[in-house]
Amino acid sequence: MSLVKLYDTTLRDGTQAEDISFLVEDKIRIAHKLDETGIAYIEGGWPGSNPKDVAFFKDIKKEKLSQAKIAAFGSTRRAKITPDKDQNIRTLVQSEADAVTIFGKSWDFQVHEALRIPLEENLELIFDSLEYLKARMPEVFYDAEHFFDGYKANPEYAIKTLLAAQQAGADCIILCDTNGGTMPFEVASIVAEVQKAIITPLGIHTHNDSECAVANSIVAVQSGIVQVQGTINGFGERCGNANLCSVIPALKVKMKMECVSDQQMRQLRDLSRYVYELANLAPDKHQAYVGNSAFAHKGGVHVSAIQRHPETYEHMRPELVGNTTRVLVSDLSGRANILAKATEFNINLDSKDPVTLEILEDIKAMENRGYQFEGAEASFELLMKRALGTHRKFFSVIGFRVIDEKRHEDEQPISEATIKVKVGGKIEHTAAEGSGPVNALDNALRKALEKFYPKLRDVKLHDYKVRVLPAGQGTASSIRVLIESGDKEGRWGTVGVSSNVIEASYQALIDAIEFKLHKDEEAAVPKQ
Repeated sequence: MSLVKLYDTTLRDGTQAEDISFLVEDKIRIAHKLDETGIAYIEGGWPGSNPKDVAFFKDIKKEKLSQAKIAAFGSTRRAKITPDKDQNIRTLVQSEADAVTIFGKSWDFQVHEALRIPLEENLELIFDSLEYLKARMPEVFYDAEHFFDGYKANPEYAIKTLLAAQQAGADCIILCDTNGGTMPFEVASIVAEVQKAIITPLGIHTHNDSECAVANSIVAVQSGIVQVQGTINGFGERCGNANLCSVIPALKVKMKMECVSDQQMRQLRDLSRYVYELANLAPDKHQAYVGNSAFAHKGGVHVSAIQRHPETYEHMRPELVGNTTRVLVSDLSGRANILAKATEFNINLDSKDPVTLEILEDIKAMENRGYQFEGAEASFELLMKRALGTHRKFFSVIGFRVIDEKRHEDEQPISEATIKVKVGGKIEHTAAEGSGPVNALDNALRKALEKFYPKLRDVKLHDYKVRVLPAGQGTASSIRVLIESGDKEGRWGTVGVSSNVIEASYQALIDAIEFKLHKDEEAAVPKQ
């Protein structure tokens, strides 16, 4: 197997994305996760640009990483200043990072318009900066900014910039598609031309503005590149960078290139979701390899086929990246979907059992009314238990009332819910306020039931989605509510549908609580 080194720039280039910002503590935690996943180099930031990055390089020295090297990022020296006098270059040395990466101009257009210096002087900037750093840092990498655009405009000059980096002793020269407009066939041909003139190991750094960042990285490796730069989940400026969550399995599984261990690759999905969590972003469920939908099957024919041979509709085993096959239930479902979900929930069903067909018909009828079980698997499990007669009714709601009152024009509305529940032979009648009618109803329901079921205090409402179903009835249209709840052990989704948003929310809330009670009861039963 050929070896490819992974260089992650989530903590620097990734934070240039809109809506993404990490605290120093976040960056430290992500660095540990990247290290555990086998990333060779972790670019921590630009120590000369802001206090947060200065603090990161100071704090990361106190941390123990198992194998990853921390890289500092910066630029070539400024014109008319020697490297030892350039503050950016000096802070790179002061960072005491394991490696340093600096970028310089490869495109004559950028030299003329951005730096406004002669082309020859730009070559001196590249050489002087790298030579100075090479004498003081363990490893030095050169990011040839705008290289592919520069090569297409003026190949002779673009190669000269690489030769300057090579002569200065750069350990690796990274070809950058900074504007993200290069096509894979161009990458292959240009890398081949570069290799005729450059003997220094080459790397690739691509952006996704043409949706080719991962493809360009793969083509570059196929052409002999030995370092791939990218970010987790493809975070980055504009349309993002090459997504390492796609690059890694493509290299290791598809191309048989050694970049991380099998065990480390199995952590890929967890790493992806961890970075989403710290970025305070919802994971992209349709993301290749690691997304929830990456190996999800909805059509009944597909489900029947994958149960016999997964490769019929899966390009690889999802477990290799820490993902799993999921079977969705919908009006497209067949018996195979129902049986697969029953197995997942440890419910004993037979394909010839009339109950299976009953569940299937119920699903199709309910989805025709607007229900959706793809994000509400807890509601689906309860539906199956009711059909089988194994559903236990822990409580019943005798009735509820929700009041939303605005007393003054310049004040926020006040929401209050009153609810009456029956548990066994006891009736509990209680009220609660909330930040909105649904929250008030949720608070009142919990308040009434927690007296009987204290473990409900562990349940948190993580997400609440309302969808107006397209019925052409305006404000009288049906409403679908999807709720994601969770406790210390996991999360589950429930659904409700009604022309009344409170009623739809009530249905989803009741399912969420019933699922929790069933889950806890089943967990308490000793396994045979």
